[in-house]
Amino acid sequence: MEETKKSLLDDSFTSAMTLTNSGVPQVPDRYVLPPAQRPALGSSIGTRDDTTLPVIDLSLLHQPLLRSRAIHEINMACKEFGFFQVINHGIPSSVVKDALDAATQFFDLPVEEKMLLVSSDVHQPVRYGTSINHSTDKVHYWRDFIKHYSHPLSKWIDMWPSNPPCYKDKVGKYAEATHLLHKQLLEAISESLGLEKNYLQEQTEEGSQVIAVNCYPACPEPEVTLGMPPHSDFGSLTILLQSSEGLQIMDANKNWVCVPYIEGALIVQLGDQVEVMSNGIYKSVIHRVTVNKHVNRLSFASLHSLPLHKKISPAPELLDGNNAAAYGEFSFNDFLNYISSNNDFLQERFIDTLKKSSS
Repeated sequence: MEETKKSLLDDSFTSAMTLTNSGVPQVPDRYVLPPAQRPALGSSIGTRDDTTLPVIDLSLLHQPLLRSRAIHEINMACKEFGFFQVINHGIPSSVVKDALDAATQFFDLPVEEKMLLVSSDVHQPVRYGTSINHSTDKVHYWRDFIKHYSHPLSKWIDMWPSNPPCYKDKVGKYAEATHLLHKQLLEAISESLGLEKNYLQEQTEEGSQVIAVNCYPACPEPEVTLGMPPHSDFGSLTILLQSSEGLQIMDANKNWVCVPYIEGALIVQLGDQVEVMSNGIYKSVIHRVTVNKHVNRLSFASLHSLPLHKKISPAPELLDGNNAAAYGEFSFNDFLNYISSNNDFLQERFIDTLKKSSS
């Protein structure tokens, strides 16, 4: 039975990288989005490039006289965008470069090698795939990925790809570095809400980290498809490394804003858990990924979450007679069950199912 299932899965699987390498002159029909959902590249309709997005110097957090300035900047960025870029974040450029190099080598492997890790089961701790979930997606997205659980590293790393031989070492160092950075960022975000900086410390240490390494190959028709559809991330924070432009975020006016590539910077995106914990003071950022006709783009999304079964709810310190809880509680496991059972989960964001009626 398992053999048959695997065979069917393999037969239906064609990666975006395979299509690019084959030189297809146009994207297959399954990738073509309805006109209203297309990215309108080269057009000003619904997109803005003139918005100044926040860039925060994290070295200020370690300077007692300047820490409050950084906390204020984080507060403003979280309120306005649910998003900011960070510089001087403490992760050496060599660690970043090595991780990108290992990812390039992985996606360049022969298809048969990568297929050893293919799965459409979102609960798998290590999973190679294409689109979002190639076996259920009604429209496919121009992306290949390898996802793996990454914290604690010693528990998961043996399951990671053994090929290329440098993968575990190079990506492992990046995963550990982003885990430490996440802890610092969550402390600063808690402080910016007026909470104790170690408000979520215990849950953070016991929480999960999923590294999603994404490859968006050069695409013959980038104007009719996307690398990832509009969505928000389920967890607390996502720390994103991008090799070139492609990420877009939605601003408060529902315009798409292109996120510039800044050498050495990392992107911080608020997830649904922070929106719920802050009782909506901060919002998780809706984002999507566009693709490019000439460039292969890589990204590392380090997705951090509280423990699998830990319920998150609005912080009691932010609630009073004038501010009732606006969200029900949920766990990472609730989110996984939701996307497993709901093939149309992109039509309704998971967090929208948690919002309480104000009446």
